[in-house]
Amino acid sequence: MTIDEELGVLDSQLRRLKIEYEIYFSNPTKKPPTDIEWKVLSLLRKFSDGGRMSFTQRYRYNEMAQRYAIYSDLWRKKSRIREEGYRRPQDALLSIQGLRDQERQPEHKVYGVSAAAMATAGATAAASAEEKPFSVQCSDVRAERDQVQKLYHALTEAKQKAGENVSGNLDSFSAFVQKKTDQIRKEHGCHSVEYSVEVHDGHVKLKAKAKV
Repeated sequence: MTIDEELGVLDSQLRRLKIEYEIYFSNPTKKPPTDIEWKVLSLLRKFSDGGRMSFTQRYRYNEMAQRYAIYSDLWRKKSRIREEGYRRPQDALLSIQGLRDQERQPEHKVYGVSAAAMATAGATAAASAEEKPFSVQCSDVRAERDQVQKLYHALTEAKQKAGENVSGNLDSFSAFVQKKTDQIRKEHGCHSVEYSVEVHDGHVKLKAKAKV
């Protein structure tokens, strides 16, 4: 089974676990879904180091690890209330209310989930949701070295995050962009060329298109 397939299983098991806990808390005769939770924790532990995953896979894993941490924190509180009884009005409310992810943060560390995943998943999700491909326009690379330098740093940073090798230096990259810009301007009769750094399926791509 591939990593993507196993992450798909983790996502499916996590959704099932949430449903089973909702049934458990609404039915006094039900037992907690420990078998499903064990499967979820086993997969979270398996990929907690993130060493074999691409950037996209690590983001997907981190999102699920953070989701489990938030759910687990609520389930722990509700289980304690269920065992000890309702001592305060807010306890009764907590026992039946739903979970709003954006308003809760886990109060305890979840065993098997890496600290890095717990600490950064939320920020990563927010940043990735808003992040747009970095792009610049070039018409004369020799006179626009600052633009080329920004493009080079954006490409390098994206490749490092994705775990890809970074080859060449700024000078060789500038020569490449100059040659590519001249080629596209000649072929399309355009004024400038737009370069963008994009990530597709965990792979970083530098794209170029003619701009009037």
